[in-house]
Amino acid sequence: METIWPIGVFASVDAGLGVRLDVARELGVPTVQLHSPHKESRTAQRAAEFLTQLAEIDIRITCVFAGFEGESYADIPTVARTVGLVPPETRAARTAELLEIAAFAKQLAVDAVGVHIGFVPHDAASADYAAIVATTQQICDCLADAGQTLHLETGQEPADVLLKFLGDVGRDNLAINFDPANMILYGVGEPIEALKTLGKYVRSVHCKDAKWSDQPGVTWGTEVPLGAGDVNFPAYLRTLAEIGYTGPLTIEREIPQEPERQKAEIAAAVELLTTLRAELKS
Repeated sequence: METIWPIGVFASVDAGLGVRLDVARELGVPTVQLHSPHKESRTAQRAAEFLTQLAEIDIRITCVFAGFEGESYADIPTVARTVGLVPPETRAARTAELLEIAAFAKQLAVDAVGVHIGFVPHDAASADYAAIVATTQQICDCLADAGQTLHLETGQEPADVLLKFLGDVGRDNLAINFDPANMILYGVGEPIEALKTLGKYVRSVHCKDAKWSDQPGVTWGTEVPLGAGDVNFPAYLRTLAEIGYTGPLTIEREIPQEPERQKAEIAAAVELLTTLRAELKS
């Protein structure tokens, strides 16, 4: 396995987002990020069974991502209202579930837990901002006791807002899962510049591509196959090298309703990233 930038995919234990494990095996990737399983799948027995499956096909989980009932990505206002830990009416229950997911990740011997925290309030003096800072501190402190790190996925905030939030939380085990396409999809900033701004916090990444909306920040951009959008993956990999990132390049292609197309496009993405990685090393 490549020790620098092993290629991975976003995968699922059950019916969550990401490709099935057999597809990951067919693609020949050595790493996966795992979408959080349903509650009934989060048992010690299921963790042991899953680890056995992974060992048989020589795949390693690098991060377990939390997702929550009631989240919707229908449009940007709906994301702001429903996604992550920011919505106050679901915050306590989702915080408890995130800690359950982290405990399951520990059973899988995974020390990174990812989440879309939601739209962090831009007014750092507001009570809502203080509340989400305190919630994130609580989660980080619980994860620290288990030797785990919380990875916040980029997308909902401009890089400078996220950078301030990270500083205000002030926990060494708070990091970033950088998704360049989300910066475009949400219309919050150029991904390469955002990566440079946030570089010291980046501990995991997604490789996903997108095209800008004609009304950035108001309507969605469009997710497209890797290499067909506005991310500029040669520059993305060069910048990852510049910030010293050596971890997995995890491909995410969110069209689970079209599994054959999804598999074909991910396979093409594996080939493209393998080529770009080799060119950068030469």
